Amino acid sequence: MKRLLIFAMVIPALLGRAHAGTITGKVSAEGKPEAAEEGEDGAYSSHKYRFAERINYAELRDFVVYLEGPVGGQPIPPAAPLTVDTRRIAQKGAEFQPHVTPVVVGTTVAWPNNDDIYHNVFSMSEAKPFDLGLYKGDPESKRVTFDQPGRVDVFCSIHANMHCIVLVLDNPYFAVADARGQYAIRNVPPGTYRLKAWHERLPPQTREITVPETGEVKADFVLGITNLPRY
Repeated sequence: MKRLLIFAMVIPALLGRAHAGTITGKVSAEGKPEAAEEGEDGAYSSHKYRFAERINYAELRDFVVYLEGPVGGQPIPPAAPLTVDTRRIAQKGAEFQPHVTPVVVGTTVAWPNNDDIYHNVFSMSEAKPFDLGLYKGDPESKRVTFDQPGRVDVFCSIHANMHCIVLVLDNPYFAVADARGQYAIRNVPPGTYRLKAWHERLPPQTREITVPETGEVKADFVLGITNLPRY
């Protein structure tokens, strides 16, 4: 009887995975060509602007690609709370690591302080306002469950440059692009979806994509300051 029960639980899961596709692609960013034309020999070589740090769009990281909205009609929470072992944002060297963390609605995140100084983790974001207070180490109480979708900007009240983002999503079909901009979203149920490429300082891009029952579908994105109203 016990063996039959195991089969009854496992076989539907395997059948579900038999009809699933993979979304792959590459995400990159580009700046405005007029800015690049100024070069280092122009005004930027002067003392006035020498320390004005410019964005290198080719080196931007932390791109997130995800399916918009609930998949199958309802958000899918993780099977178990994602805490210290699999979802944590550490404070180390007076920085949050990683800088961008996508999670599915219902995920719990731990905030261990690995420094020898106090930090304060807090957010004023509408999707999840919270304040963990001042602390060191990894107290069990310093956990936050993200129960609403949206962008949550997190700061330390002591250190000006400490900032990270928790991107809370409606479903688990997302991926963070690697250092080369490559991403893969696996085990996606077949169907037509809206696929979004996101970066914290660039307008996102969204396109419609159809995922086959098996195999891969490719979608590349190039993000930039485009399609914004001019004044």
